[in-house]
Amino acid sequence: MSEVTTQVENGVLVMTINRPEAKNAVNRAVAEAMAAAMDELDANNDLRVGIVTGAGGTFCSGMDLKAFLTGELPVVKGKGFAGFVESPPKKPLIAAVDGYALAGGMEVAITCDLLVANAKAQFGIPETKRGLAAAAGGLMRLPRQVPPRIAMELALTGDFISAQRGYEIGFVNRVVETPAIDGALELAAKISANGPLAVRVSKQVIVESRGWSDEEMWAKQQAIVGAVIVSQDAREGAAAFAQKRAPNWTGK
Repeated sequence: MSEVTTQVENGVLVMTINRPEAKNAVNRAVAEAMAAAMDELDANNDLRVGIVTGAGGTFCSGMDLKAFLTGELPVVKGKGFAGFVESPPKKPLIAAVDGYALAGGMEVAITCDLLVANAKAQFGIPETKRGLAAAAGGLMRLPRQVPPRIAMELALTGDFISAQRGYEIGFVNRVVETPAIDGALELAAKISANGPLAVRVSKQVIVESRGWSDEEMWAKQQAIVGAVIVSQDAREGAAAFAQKRAPNWTGK
């Protein structure tokens, strides 16, 4: 049985952590398989968006602690925990969360650019309850996505929060009553309908601009988006609008 299964639907690569018997805890095999899947997402021009989800009604319960006790670390050099938290793909990534996204599972979820959760989903970084720290991005990414005092409370108490609370504080994009994958595919379809070059560059600017000063931000943005303005897709988008038809994107 593959630790991570992949499926392509209309240009969307769905990556499913497939260890339901272990609540989709991440071991070395999962990390290596996820790293390979993320590489495929960025390398394949026919793929527009990636979705990360979990099998069996649970997103991910974090690091496989049994494997950890044997000395196994669920990381890939240069890519980090789960094979991508330190080096996410350039293309958009959506987390589809059902059940629990805890510890490293929550860190996997908030590494994604967008997050769709089933209404019954639960989130938390309870590492401190096990004498650990949320070092796979929870302590750094979460304060950028929610008010810092809330991030501090979640990190220090280890308490869980609901999908609705996650939506209210800003790290969940959509809460759905159906399986989260349904909402994620709907969101992915909206992204896939847009110019792939423009989408990739828009993500790049949003991610990289966090560290830009006021003095340098316009020049740095222009260095990235300049190629979009003169691209074939820009001309195609304008032509399609004028001709009242759907655009035929080439990513060039």
